[in-house]
Amino acid sequence: MTPAVLIEKLQKRYGSIEAVKDISLEVRSGEIFGLLGPNGAGKTTTLRCLCTLTEPDAGKIEVSGVSAIDNPRAARQRLGYVAQAVAPDKVLTGRELLELQAALYHLPKASIKPRIAEVLNLLGLDEWANKRSGTYSGGLMKRLDLAAGLLHQPDVLVLDEPTVGLDIESRVAVWNFLRQLREQGTTVLITSHYLEEIDALADRVAIIDRGVVISAGTPSELKDRVGGERITLRIREFSPIDEAEKARSLLQSLPMVQEVIINGAQGNSLNLVVTPNSEALTSVQQALTQAGLPTFGIAQSRPSLDDVYLAATGRTLMDAELAAAGSRDPKAERKQSMR
Repeated sequence: MTPAVLIEKLQKRYGSIEAVKDISLEVRSGEIFGLLGPNGAGKTTTLRCLCTLTEPDAGKIEVSGVSAIDNPRAARQRLGYVAQAVAPDKVLTGRELLELQAALYHLPKASIKPRIAEVLNLLGLDEWANKRSGTYSGGLMKRLDLAAGLLHQPDVLVLDEPTVGLDIESRVAVWNFLRQLREQGTTVLITSHYLEEIDALADRVAIIDRGVVISAGTPSELKDRVGGERITLRIREFSPIDEAEKARSLLQSLPMVQEVIINGAQGNSLNLVVTPNSEALTSVQQALTQAGLPTFGIAQSRPSLDDVYLAATGRTLMDAELAAAGSRDPKAERKQSMR
């Protein structure tokens, strides 16, 4: 079966910034596929290349078997794209914005009114359709964005961080709508740095870090590959590295401990992978007490997608976000946004 989206060996550089180093992934028809990673990982650049908004330096991109590089117009007809940033004309009503979108997509005149009525009803926007979009809340604006992306009935709906800035109620409404689209056969490709969003929605997921795919599969498969359970431990709120190293050496000798990672970005806390064992937490605490090491905080949990990321990179997604924010070059970002 022809994939809904096929990306092979994608590369994109902005000057000295290697935004996408080598990304390959395949999205199956009728699934929700998630791209998970911190800001700066290459998610948005990948989507912009897919949607023909940015020309890649190298690689292959196909949408329903059509090359987005050799035949961008035909590829665009098969795609609906909802960007992270919303910049509508706030004077126009929701209906007028959709009429403008329909004209841009060259929809047949006879189909425009019934199709707009259909998407407005689908997204619960009927009572807001004739009001200026400048009066919409963030959640309503995102729904109008989704309506615009679906207007031409695309094979693939591409969403870049669709729930950023939304309250919990609006986020859940978007999640439920995306599940409804999947049930109707629409393929959805979604980027996010919200772990719970991808875990709740995605049939399969690719985790991206520094422009490459570091792991891919169903959420359950990714967690199973990591294996074991997790114990997160803080000896002190901010532990000296030598004390954290001492604790790691001690805990690695315990029979149920498979791996110990020191998380320097979070006060040299320790992340343990342990064999599922009801006594693991007690054994770890006893070993620390006998060695004269304190316990500031300790918790045990099942593996999460953050554990998958941690196991692959040695840092959590939050750490990666903070590192990206700290190293961000405003001048480079301005240049990138102008391309």
